[in-house]
Amino acid sequence: MSLPMSSAPPPSHGDEHGPLSHRVPDLGAMVLLLAVARHGSLGRAARDVGITQPAASSRIRSMERQLGVALLDRSPRGSRLTDAGALVTDWARRVVEAAEAFDAGAQALRDRRDSRLRVAASMTIAEYLLPGWLIALRAARPGTAVSLTAGNSAVVALRLRAGEADLGFVEGLSVPEGLDGTVIAHDRLVVVVAPTHPWARRRSQLTPQELAATPLILREHGSGTRQVLDAALAVHGGLARPLLELSSTTAVKGAAESGAGPCVLSELALGEELSARRLVKVPVAGVRLRRQLRAVWPAGHRPTGPARDLLSLTADGA
Repeated sequence: MSLPMSSAPPPSHGDEHGPLSHRVPDLGAMVLLLAVARHGSLGRAARDVGITQPAASSRIRSMERQLGVALLDRSPRGSRLTDAGALVTDWARRVVEAAEAFDAGAQALRDRRDSRLRVAASMTIAEYLLPGWLIALRAARPGTAVSLTAGNSAVVALRLRAGEADLGFVEGLSVPEGLDGTVIAHDRLVVVVAPTHPWARRRSQLTPQELAATPLILREHGSGTRQVLDAALAVHGGLARPLLELSSTTAVKGAAESGAGPCVLSELALGEELSARRLVKVPVAGVRLRRQLRAVWPAGHRPTGPARDLLSLTADGA
C-alpha cells in the first residue's frame, strides 16, 4: 500500500457527509498517538494520558490494525514514528485541535446558558415558596442571574410555550398542554372571612351547596385557585356569580379582611392573617379542595443547568 507523501488530509466533499469509515480511529487513540510523538516513549505517553503502558501499547496496535499501516518503530531506546505514523500524527493533530475548539465552544454555550435563569410562576408559589428556593439557588450558583415573572397558571404556560421562560410553576388541576411537569408539593384551599362576617360565628360546617350558591371574592379565570374551585363545585351547581374578581392573592385577602365577603385561597397564603385573626377559617364539609403544585417545562426538554438545580431544590423541600 502506498501513501501520498503530503500532510494534506483526504479531500472534502463539501457538506455531504456520510457515516465515518470504520477505519477512522477514535479521539482517545489520536490523543495517545500525539503523546507518543511528543515523548518518544510509550511509557511516558501512557502516563501522560493516564493509562498503563500495556494498555497504551495495545491501543496503538489496535489503531495500526484499524488503519492497516504501521505507525511506530519500537526499540529498547523508545518508539519512533514511521513515515506513515508521522503523516497520521499530523492529521490526528488537526482532528484533536478541532475537537478542543468544539469542546471550548460547547463550554461557552453552557456558560451562557448558566449565566441566567428565567422563571415564571403562579402567584401563590411566587410569593410563598420561590423566595426560599431562589435564596438556596443563589448560594449554589452565585453567578446566575435569575428573573422571575409572576402570573396565573395560564400565563405561566404561555410563557413557557413561547420560549420566554426556562422553568415554570403552576397550581392547576393538570399539566398544561404542550408542557411536561412533576409534582413538587401539595396545597389546600380554605374558605376564610373577616371576624365580623356571620360565617365566622357559625357552629356547623358549610355545605358545598352553600359555598357554591354564595357570591365569593375570587381570583380571575386562568388562575390555579379558580380552576380547582370551579372543578370542585361543578357537581354542586357551580359557582355563583362572583362578588368580586381580582387578579392577585393580596387583593383578594384585602377585600375579605375589609368585610366585603368570603374568599377561597391557598392555605400557604393565609398563615399571617389566620394567626393574627384578621381572617377566620370556615370549615366546609363534603368537598375536596386539595391540589398539586407542579414544576413545568416545554415538552421533551428536561431542565438543564440552573433550571435543573432549581428543580432539585424544590424536590428537596417538598
